[in-house]
Amino acid sequence: MGNEWIRPYSVGTGRWLVIGWEAVAFGLLGWASIGLFELTGVGVRILAMLMAAAWVIGGWRIIEMGVYVSPHALRIRGLLRTRTLRWEDIAHVRLHRHANKIGRWEIEGGMTVLIEGRDGSTVNTELWAQGVDFHRRPQAFREVYHELRNRHLAFPRRAEM
Repeated sequence: MGNEWIRPYSVGTGRWLVIGWEAVAFGLLGWASIGLFELTGVGVRILAMLMAAAWVIGGWRIIEMGVYVSPHALRIRGLLRTRTLRWEDIAHVRLHRHANKIGRWEIEGGMTVLIEGRDGSTVNTELWAQGVDFHRRPQAFREVYHELRNRHLAFPRRAEM
């Protein structure tokens, strides 16, 4: 497998808002840390460089998050982890209605795409109908789901013994 990975959708503007929000949060954290620890001079510069590096790395990972496809596999990039699944190891690509439980209450979370492995495992994707990429683009969410499903169904399978 080479570098033939593509993301079958464009990133939503919400990602840029998240990165901007994180910049503001890092700025406030830096300002509070400088006051709390009474940092001056070199301490302020070191803190600023460390926080800027963390923001750049985190922002890059936020932009790169998502689902990528190649002729041979599916790659799911999260904030901290990347998983690659060969098409032949995937049993189903399906939609899942997500809900969050808080005590006895259930809060509807919307539709997500789940990958079911042939070994019985379930892998969550970064694809969420109400997420930053698809919040105002429900048609794009459906198109990505159908693209993944069609790629999986089109992958030639060896006869199982």
